[in-house]
Amino acid sequence: MRRTAPLSLAMIALLGLSACGSGDTGAGGSLQGEGSGADCTIPGPVPVGAALSLTGAAGSYGESQRNGLELAAAHLNEQGGVTYELTVEDDQTDERQGITLFEQFTDDGVSAIIGPTLSTTAFQAQPIAQDAGVPVVAISNTADGITEQGEYIHRVSLTEGQVIPQTVAAVTESEDLENVVVMYSDDDAFTESGYEVFAQALEDEGVEVAETLTFSVADTDFRPLLTEAAKAEPDAVIVSALIEAAIPLVTQAREIGLDVPIVGGNGFNNPQLMTDAGEAAEGVVVGAAWNSAATQNELNTDFLAAYEAEYGKAPDQFAAQAYTGLMTIDAAVRAECSGEPEAIKDGLGTIDGLDTVLGSLTINDARDAEHEAVVQVVTDGEFVALD
Repeated sequence: MRRTAPLSLAMIALLGLSACGSGDTGAGGSLQGEGSGADCTIPGPVPVGAALSLTGAAGSYGESQRNGLELAAAHLNEQGGVTYELTVEDDQTDERQGITLFEQFTDDGVSAIIGPTLSTTAFQAQPIAQDAGVPVVAISNTADGITEQGEYIHRVSLTEGQVIPQTVAAVTESEDLENVVVMYSDDDAFTESGYEVFAQALEDEGVEVAETLTFSVADTDFRPLLTEAAKAEPDAVIVSALIEAAIPLVTQAREIGLDVPIVGGNGFNNPQLMTDAGEAAEGVVVGAAWNSAATQNELNTDFLAAYEAEYGKAPDQFAAQAYTGLMTIDAAVRAECSGEPEAIKDGLGTIDGLDTVLGSLTINDARDAEHEAVVQVVTDGEFVALD
C-alpha cells in the first residue's frame, strides 16, 4: 500500500498527530467533548481515513484531493478546539484496493471515511463502512445511487443529475443545438451514469441525438469513432469520459477537423485537459460544482491563496471539494461536539446552509449535496464561466 507523501514541516507542526487511534481514544471517552460549535473542545484527535486514487487512471484527481484534504486538516488543527488525525491511502484506481482500504479504516476504528475518488470504487467499498456504522463523505462521486447504499453514506459533490442538465441547457441556448453526437465509455459506473443524464437532458431540450458511440476507459485512439461522428455533421459532440480519455479525444477531434463544440461531463473538469490538450481544449464546455472565479466568497478567496502558497499552483474543483469534505465533517463534529462515528453521522444530517468554498452547502434528506453549480468553458487555457 502506498501512503500519502510527507507534508511540509510547517504543515506537520500544524497537524499535531497523535499515535492513538479512535479505538483507544473512544474507549477513554476523549472523542466526546465539551461546548458546541466554535466553542467545542475535544481532548483527542478525531481520526479520519481517506481512500483516494493517487495512482492509476484517476491519479490526477486524487493528487488534487489529497492536497485539499491536507490543507483543510492543517487549517482546522491550527484553529484548535478540535484536531484531526488524517490518514490518506492510495486506492490505486482499483475497486479491490478500495475495498481493502475501507476494511482497514473500519478495523482501525476511524471516525469517518472520505472517498474513494471514483463512483465505481465507491459502489464496491461503501457497504463496508455502512455495515460497520462508519460515516462516509464522498467528495467526487457523482453517479446516481451513491447515497442510496445506506444512512451512513453522504456526499458533498454534486451529482451529474444536478450539473449536466444545467450544462446542456446553457450550451443548447448559446450554440443553438439541434443535432449532436454522444460518446461515452460504457465500462465505468461514473461515465455510464453521466451518459444517461446527458441523454435525458438532451431529450428534455429537444436536441436530436444522431449517433451514440461507445468506447472503453482504456482506449486512447478515438480517430475511427470521431470520423464516424463527423459524418453526422453534428452541432456539438457530447462526451462522458474520464480525463485520460478526454485529453486524446479532444486532441484527435481537432486533428481530424472536427471543430464543433465539445461538451464534457465532470471527468473533463481537470486543468490537465488544458495542459495536455493545449489549443485543442479551447471552447470545451464543462459543467462544474466550483470555479475559482465564479465562486465569490471570502472563504474561497482565502482557500485559493492558501492552496497556491502551499502547493505552488492553483487548485481545481477536486481540491476544493476535498477541502470542503473535511470542513463539512468538522461542522458535523462540532454539531454535537463529538468525534464518535454515530455523532458525526447525526451531525452530517444537520448541515444546512453551511458556508464553504463551494458556496452555501446543504446536505438534503437523501444525504446528497445541494449548492449552486456553474457552467464553464475553456478560454485562453483556463476554465471561465460561460456567459
